[in-house]
Amino acid sequence: MHPRNVWQALSRPGYLLSAWPWRSAAYLLSGAVTGAVVLVGIVLGAVAGGVLALALVGLPLLLGTALAGVPVAALERCRLRLVDEERATDPHEAPGEPGLRAWLVTRVRERATWRELGHALLFAGLLWPVDALAFALLLPVPLSVVATPLQLALFGEAKVLKVWLVTGWPAALGWAALGLVLLALGGCLLGVVAGARASLTRLLIAPREAELGARVVELARSRVRLVDAFEAERRRIERDLHDGAQQRLVALTMTLGLARLDAPPGPLADQLAKAHQEADSALAELRELIHGIHPKVLADYGLEAAVADAADRSAVPVDVDLELPGRLSPAVEAAAYFVVCEALANVGRHSGAGRAEVSGEYRDGRLLLRIRDDGRGGARAGEGSGLTGLADRVSVLDGRLTLSSPPGGPTLLRVEIPCDPAS
Repeated sequence: MHPRNVWQALSRPGYLLSAWPWRSAAYLLSGAVTGAVVLVGIVLGAVAGGVLALALVGLPLLLGTALAGVPVAALERCRLRLVDEERATDPHEAPGEPGLRAWLVTRVRERATWRELGHALLFAGLLWPVDALAFALLLPVPLSVVATPLQLALFGEAKVLKVWLVTGWPAALGWAALGLVLLALGGCLLGVVAGARASLTRLLIAPREAELGARVVELARSRVRLVDAFEAERRRIERDLHDGAQQRLVALTMTLGLARLDAPPGPLADQLAKAHQEADSALAELRELIHGIHPKVLADYGLEAAVADAADRSAVPVDVDLELPGRLSPAVEAAAYFVVCEALANVGRHSGAGRAEVSGEYRDGRLLLRIRDDGRGGARAGEGSGLTGLADRVSVLDGRLTLSSPPGGPTLLRVEIPCDPAS
């Protein structure tokens, strides 16, 4: 696999023969040049702002000095690509309104702006001399030692590092061999220094925590969009079945009923009666399916009425005690309703309970639901009870599902979903 950064490249055996040592050298050299330019710019801006501080023009200059870290950080995020191919995310938010004033207000209020200013000051005051010193010691010095035989051939003598005089070929070749060793060591050290500098720069101007936070926010938004799209698609399917297939089955049932009245007794009448019964059964199943997809009572009257309807249709007697401030968002109501329906179905199929209870309320920005039964207990997720699916459905809305079901009962299913009352 191709290394994505200089640290990964250093762990490979072919590092010295790759482009990574030269990319590290280019990163340090460009850092030295950029840092010197930033130092000059900051000094000139600070001097101009100090001289004109009493004048009106002084405020823009001082503001410009405060925002000096923004373009420096943008340049540094581009330079990071020399030693780290992973894109550094821009931590700044987009202004809520167009225009320079909105941009300035947004930038001044952001923590990232002041963190980047601190990076620019550190870069101009300390980091670029380190870059320059590391580059000079680790690349030009070994190259000059390697070039000792070339100096001897051109000038008749060579002075290694301006200190040791070399006049013979054996000594020149020995210095060249030593230079190759120093060059290999310098190449490795260039990668280490460049990797450390890049890590520090990323920590200051593009922290991975901010990038992770942005990804989490986008994931949450995309999850909300998926939930809304899912609910809209389910409503469309329910509407199409109700207005399409159900009406056709009703018409078919009526036609078969009229045909039974007109048919004389005999085999034909018996076949028509059988077809009429099958059509009635199919219509009943379709109505139950439509009710399960998105019951009309839930859409028209809300969660309380829908839960009461589900309790009436339950195989086990159910007491309902819900206190809600009104309608909730459609996604929350749908999730809560189907959790209640699945839980009551599990009670009827597996618990052996004689009675169940559904209670809940809206408190502190959360919908709280409790489904309790007096059955045998021992319910576990992943054993065909459907609890894993319920937990997944609730987690999509940042909710939480907890189960208490000791052997012998009772069983308590608790659901918490953060939400706001629908406007």
